[in-house]
Amino acid sequence: MASGTKWVGTWAAAPAPAEGAAGFNNHTIRMMPRVSLGGDRVRVRISNAYGTRDLQIGAAHVALRDKGPAIVDGSDRVLTFGGSGSATIAAGSFALSDPVELNVPALADLAVSVHLPGAVDPAFQITGRYARQTNYISPPGDFTGAAVMPVGNLTDQWFFVSGVDVLAPSEAGGVVALGDSLTDGNISTIDAFCRWPDQLARRLLAERADGSKGRPMAVMNQGLGGNRILHDLRGDSGLRRFDRDVLAQPGISHVIVMLGTNDLRNRWAKPEEEVTGEQMIAGLQQMALRAHDRGIRIIAATLTPFGNETFMANAWNPTRERHRVLVNTWIRESGAFDGVADFDAALRDPEIPTQMRAVDDCGDGLHPSDSGYCKMGDAIDLSLLD
Repeated sequence: MASGTKWVGTWAAAPAPAEGAAGFNNHTIRMMPRVSLGGDRVRVRISNAYGTRDLQIGAAHVALRDKGPAIVDGSDRVLTFGGSGSATIAAGSFALSDPVELNVPALADLAVSVHLPGAVDPAFQITGRYARQTNYISPPGDFTGAAVMPVGNLTDQWFFVSGVDVLAPSEAGGVVALGDSLTDGNISTIDAFCRWPDQLARRLLAERADGSKGRPMAVMNQGLGGNRILHDLRGDSGLRRFDRDVLAQPGISHVIVMLGTNDLRNRWAKPEEEVTGEQMIAGLQQMALRAHDRGIRIIAATLTPFGNETFMANAWNPTRERHRVLVNTWIRESGAFDGVADFDAALRDPEIPTQMRAVDDCGDGLHPSDSGYCKMGDAIDLSLLD
């Protein structure tokens, strides 16, 4: 690695147990991540975090995406793992590819193709999560090097591919967005890149492009639908996954945390998981301490209102609203964080502060519209990321 450079995560997907996956058997998956920060050397991470046995990788390639399942001519690169074109990834672990030379522009779409030569059935505990993007599954066979991969099925999930890193200047930074479905962009338009971390990446690039200020900054979206601060739900809780999904990310300098809405909603209605604002605050304090202990600046995002939610019946009640207000007040006033992203102020209806403005509501009272997600990205003071 050249002096004056370092690895920075330019894209990430939080590992979790996949839902509704039919399994694979001698298939190639072609995942289409959109990077944030560009570079001329890349490496790829493949995760078997939730697998119950070893994951066999027959071959893997990375390329610039053209359209659909096609790649740009001349951009295909074979990925190796310790010099080998195949890999065995132990259950609960991940594999990091050897670096390859590839000129990747900022905000470019990549095609990461992985051949799974053996049977990987649902009982394997496939690692994945929904993507709000179109990805591709081949008919049986190794099509990792295909210029236009034949398509057996479409999927809107990420499978196994959990990160892309670029070699960046030593002054570059990386911001991890740690959150739930409101960070992952649930209900947003597929392939429209309207999640608030997408908007943040665009703003950071534009800030540097106009020459005003700003160092190179990558954005890693570690949103996970259903995620909570304190209790597990489809994957580990925010506190349990903080080391893996935040502190361990290459080149991280900042983290923006938006967690707590699902703690309040208590999806499974378990009495022992009905939380208070004080319990949520204690969990967020632990995240702040752990980030600061590693020299990482942490920004807390306020929780957006869900007073008219229809996504889940009876999720809102006055008691839960009091806890939401308590947490938001503490985030704004405690000084525990290096900054605040006031998403609540950005989206709430001034006439009915327990609800989002209708124009910013996707229609379920919980998730923003595409424009609402972008307003969240616009609400972040970029000076906090200097």
